[in-house]
Amino acid sequence: MTFGFAPSSAASLSASAASAHRVLEPAEWAAAGIPLLRNPREVVSGLHSRHRPGPATAVVAVLDPDERLRASASFLRRPATADGWIYRNALLDQLRRVIPHDLRRRTPVRTAVLLYCREGDARWTEEDGAWMWGLRDACTLHGLRCGAYITLTRDGWQVFGEGRGGRRPSADSAPEPFGSAGTRPPPLRTGGAASEVLRRAVAR
Repeated sequence: MTFGFAPSSAASLSASAASAHRVLEPAEWAAAGIPLLRNPREVVSGLHSRHRPGPATAVVAVLDPDERLRASASFLRRPATADGWIYRNALLDQLRRVIPHDLRRRTPVRTAVLLYCREGDARWTEEDGAWMWGLRDACTLHGLRCGAYITLTRDGWQVFGEGRGGRRPSADSAPEPFGSAGTRPPPLRTGGAASEVLRRAVAR
């Protein structure tokens, strides 16, 4: 939240320096103990069918212990410098819209995963690192386990840190109907298909 005054140059430099730490490198992500998805293609196909993401669309989903989809939301990323703090706030906002927090539990039982559709190839980018940082922090603040980070490009999908992926669905492919590839449409809360546009960062 801004209060109508411009930050000093020193404050700007400080914020810029801090943002450099809000990106996770692939090695850091791999060492974080992210739980493996039992059937990643089913998860990816289900989210792709529900939200039909295009480039710059993020889909955050919450899975129960049996890996059933309980809630999901999609939104468009505003063009900006990759910053995990901004992404964290956007993800947390969407989670709060679609599912209650689990902060009263000693141990998280539900897991949040993030599917991000973007341009380019499957190689890691700084933007991916910012989404990873944002997902991990949003999960902590909402009482969830941090789950997989998945990219969707024209080449297909891949789960970072697991070495698993496939050609379909891709950023260009038509959504598969529910029931194919084992996808199931359980009842869930959803934030719609890219209906929420990230307009601002929420101060924390």
